[in-house]
Amino acid sequence: MDTTTLDTTVSNADFLATVATKSDGAALRGDYTHADEHYVVQQNWAAYTEEEHELWRKLYQRQMSLLPGRACDEFIEALLQMNAANGIPEFEKTSKELYAATGWTIVAVPGLIPELTFFEHLANRRFPVTVWLRKPEEFNYIVEPDVFHDFFGHVPMLFNPVFADYMQLYGKGGLKAMKLGGLDQLARLYWYTVEFGLINTKDGMRIYGAGILSSGGEVEFCLTPGTTSRHIHLDIERCLNTLYKIDSYQETYFVIDSFQELFDGTAPDFKPYYDKLKLGEAFPANSLLPGEVELLP
Repeated sequence: MDTTTLDTTVSNADFLATVATKSDGAALRGDYTHADEHYVVQQNWAAYTEEEHELWRKLYQRQMSLLPGRACDEFIEALLQMNAANGIPEFEKTSKELYAATGWTIVAVPGLIPELTFFEHLANRRFPVTVWLRKPEEFNYIVEPDVFHDFFGHVPMLFNPVFADYMQLYGKGGLKAMKLGGLDQLARLYWYTVEFGLINTKDGMRIYGAGILSSGGEVEFCLTPGTTSRHIHLDIERCLNTLYKIDSYQETYFVIDSFQELFDGTAPDFKPYYDKLKLGEAFPANSLLPGEVELLP
C-alpha cells in the first residue's frame, strides 16, 4: 500500500447524514458538538461517574478471566503494563507511554467517525478511541464501539512495533482505496485481522483481534474445535474477497503465523486486487474453498 494524500476533513452534518441509516434510531451515541475538524474531542476524564468506573472494572475482570491461554502474549503483556484494571483510563497517560514505545498516540473521539478521517488518523499513527462507555444493560453486547472496545481491545496491540506499523500501513492504504473504489474489499481485511484475527504461536492458536478480545462470548467460541466456523490461513486476496457477518460470531477466522507476515502481505499495491475482485462475486462468510485446510478441526 502506498501513500495517497486527500483532504480528509468531512463536515459534521454530511457525516451524520451519511451514517443515520446505519444506527438504531437514526442517531449516533456520541456528542459531536465539540469535535474539531478531525473529530477529536477532549476525554474529560473527571466527568466519568463512579458507576461507570465500576462497570469498566467488571468488564475488565470478565475479560481477564477469559483471556489467559487464549489471547496472544503480545496483548496480555502490553495490557498488564497499561495498568487499566481500576477504572476508565486517562488517555493522555497511556498515549505518552504508547508514543515512547511505537510512536503512536491516542486521540479521543465522540464515537464513529468518517472513513477518510479514520484513515488519516491511522496513517499518522493516531488511534481514535471513543470516550463514552456502554450502559450496564449492554454489558454483553453493544452496537457501536465504546471506550472499552477501543481502549481495551485495540490499544494494547499498538505497543507491538510490527503490528503498529501494519496499522499505519492500513491507514495509508485506506486513503488510496478511497480513490480506487476498493473500500468494500479493504474493510474486509480490517475486519478479519484487526478485529477478528487469530495467530499461530508455539503454544497454539491465539487471539489478537480486538473484536474478540473485548467480547465475552467469542473469546471461547473462536478457539473451540468442532464448531461450524472456518479457521484458514490468511491469504490477502481471499480475505479481501470474503464477506463477513456483523451480528453473529464469525463464520470464518483468518489465521496468521506472525505479525511480520501480516505486514509483508499488506505492503504491495492493492490496485490489482481491487481491479480483479470487482469483476466477480465475493465469497460467502462461511466458505471453504478447494485446497483450503481447516486449521482447528
